[in-house]
Amino acid sequence: MRDTDERLIALLRANAREPTASLARKLGLARSTVQEKIARLEREGTIKGYTVRLSDEATGGKLRAVVMISTDPKRADRVAIELNKMPEVRSLAAVAGTFDLIATVETDTPARIDQLLDRIGRATGVARTVSSIVLSEKFSR
Repeated sequence: MRDTDERLIALLRANAREPTASLARKLGLARSTVQEKIARLEREGTIKGYTVRLSDEATGGKLRAVVMISTDPKRADRVAIELNKMPEVRSLAAVAGTFDLIATVETDTPARIDQLLDRIGRATGVARTVSSIVLSEKFSR
């Protein structure tokens, strides 16, 4: 990726709604050039989409947890399929190290997060889980 693309992506990460004209000024480029770069990055799949990040207040006090998951190597793919069916699982990442997967989950009550963690632990192919409740998000990019 070119340096200009990286700078453009950094600006979009900070504020994906920033007007193209403002991005162009910050990058020292023509507005049409920035529009073309964004279109190319989207077309190539570098930019997969845009999202909304909510404040803790806006989420209505939902509880979030990070769940580290060890899997049976022969059933790791099945774990991802099962967790994808659980709407409370917001993201799932494959990782190297002690654990195989890290899931971010969200529910509205402690009882529901407890039930969800039990469901994850019982999922076919899950060998072990370790969970941490998120108290606050210090920053997100």
